[in-house]
Amino acid sequence: MTTATETVQQACAFLVADHCFAIDSALVTEVLHGGGLTAVPLAPEAIVGLLHLRGRIVPVIDMRRRLGFPAPPPSAGRVHLVLRQQDEWYSLLVDEVLDVHDFPTARIEQPMKGQGPATDAVSGVFAGPAGLVHFLDPQRIVQSLVRQRTAPFIRHGASHGG
Repeated sequence: MTTATETVQQACAFLVADHCFAIDSALVTEVLHGGGLTAVPLAPEAIVGLLHLRGRIVPVIDMRRRLGFPAPPPSAGRVHLVLRQQDEWYSLLVDEVLDVHDFPTARIEQPMKGQGPATDAVSGVFAGPAGLVHFLDPQRIVQSLVRQRTAPFIRHGASHGG
């Protein structure tokens, strides 16, 4: 419960592999169930395809892959959490969208420093009555994928020319 003078962060909460995450609700444009994806050759592993959304091409980031969790069972339904940050659009493929909540900003703590995909995108942690909520920074989610994509290509096979 928050008081009238306490500042809050409104965030959309969702599940990925039974872990609760949240992202600034102002960035969420819509929630979609289903939708056909177009594969992207040579994309980072976490980018599972492109979603065509009313004339806009939206990259889809599988948050299980991005955060290092195992793949869901084949029968599991997944949900697209479509984000807009400046003029960039992304879909986060998550297991379940929970709700939009007000989190008291004074109770959101800095995450412990860690290595790897499961921790580099976490900007804060909230310990609530139902457990931990990990706040994600969408910029950090995308930055590591861009770094993967711009890494030098490893050439295999014969050289042609030069």
